[in-house]
Amino acid sequence: MRTYEDCEGAPRPVSALASDHPDGDHVAPHSHPRAQLIHTLSGVMTVTSRAGSWVVPAGRAVWMPSHEEHAIQIAGHVSMRTVFVHDDARAGLPQCCEVLEVSPFLREAIVAATSIPLDYATGGRDARIMELILDEIEAAPRLYLHVPMPRDPRLARLCARLIANPAGPATLERLGADIHVSGRTLARMFHRELGMSFGEWLRRMRLLLSLPRLAAGVSVLEVAMEHGYDSPSAFAAMFRRTLGVSPTGYFDRGQRPPD
Repeated sequence: MRTYEDCEGAPRPVSALASDHPDGDHVAPHSHPRAQLIHTLSGVMTVTSRAGSWVVPAGRAVWMPSHEEHAIQIAGHVSMRTVFVHDDARAGLPQCCEVLEVSPFLREAIVAATSIPLDYATGGRDARIMELILDEIEAAPRLYLHVPMPRDPRLARLCARLIANPAGPATLERLGADIHVSGRTLARMFHRELGMSFGEWLRRMRLLLSLPRLAAGVSVLEVAMEHGYDSPSAFAAMFRRTLGVSPTGYFDRGQRPPD
């Protein structure tokens, strides 16, 4: 049975690995000498690096550059399929962490790649599958399922507290008082550190935290209350406005039983 080490040391520029993880599993911070496309056929992963957190449900994948330290939190049974890509495999591949839409075609190619020998013949069918995977990664739509985290220690502690209690009171004036600045100063800190408003960051954070709960089968009503919304309709409206689909429709897309 192949391992991460086997894929990282493979003689060809692209390799793939299948692994399964139970609900609640945690992959400690680590990095790899190759870039990775981390995909799941079921469940939800939350991938965290120094740059922020990415929520990855079925039908999506996160691109992780080489040597980027990251950790993975598992929600639900996750059938992970990882593609390892050498840095010089293709010039047009992503240079930073991104969430990608995984088309049915790319999904099947990734599944097939996990059975391809690590020393596949160049110029043959197996090599063409690997090249097609790189083509599809370059063409895949990018998704904004990312919560950036600030470097300012005061703001980082504040954001961590909001993540730990997403339903708690969250006005700029009240939060600013906690770190001894005005609400206006706190608003400027969010724009300077994260490139977005406090309200946008809060909505995105609550949305991403809700995805693993929805994937686990928790009702929209319960999830809405857990994340500071007054009603399930308000939560569903925010969800549709941000992602273009309802909470239930989001998980219907790309959600198939694992191979």
